[in-house]
Amino acid sequence: MSEKWAAENLQTIRTLMERAAVYRRALAPVCLLTGVVGLIAGGVGWVTQCDSPRRFVLFWFGVAAATLAGAFVVIRRQALRDHESFWSPPTRRVAQAMLPSLFIGLIAGLMLAFVANDQSLTWAAVPVWMALYGAALHAGGFFMQRGIKWFGWAFIAGGTVLLLYLVIRQSLPEFRFAHAFMGLVFGGLHLVYGAYLYCTEQKQAE
Repeated sequence: MSEKWAAENLQTIRTLMERAAVYRRALAPVCLLTGVVGLIAGGVGWVTQCDSPRRFVLFWFGVAAATLAGAFVVIRRQALRDHESFWSPPTRRVAQAMLPSLFIGLIAGLMLAFVANDQSLTWAAVPVWMALYGAALHAGGFFMQRGIKWFGWAFIAGGTVLLLYLVIRQSLPEFRFAHAFMGLVFGGLHLVYGAYLYCTEQKQAE
């Protein structure tokens, strides 16, 4: 039983190494999509001044759900085009590595929306979401190319800086700035990283 388990894991590792370039190609359009949606959502939140904690959390959960659905369509189309299995064992490994951090962020948001409904806690959730998302990317990076780990660290660093700023500042900023931070960090970083992946992929293809 242990020999079979070791053989299966070795095969999974080999497959992950072989598919690293495939994951990299898939990430470029997903990051570009996420970046555009994030920036638009940040702008919408700023203009509409969705300023209650519950509305803020539900708004960004809706944005996350829409982005996830769009990413699913993009990755599914690429898998069909390349005759690849969408939910393969390597893909499950990546998802399992990212799931704990994303799950904590989900539960924290639900607690804020339906239990605490507190503006100061909601402001604190913004850098925590950034750090948890970065931790999820970093965990998934062990199964992909090294760049995704640095991408995760960018979110962790951004969340840390914002948290320190909120601790040092004696009063909370206007709530619309929370939308601005979410849009600029989640949208902006994904857009920059997606553009980087796309440009470097084009150079490699040439």
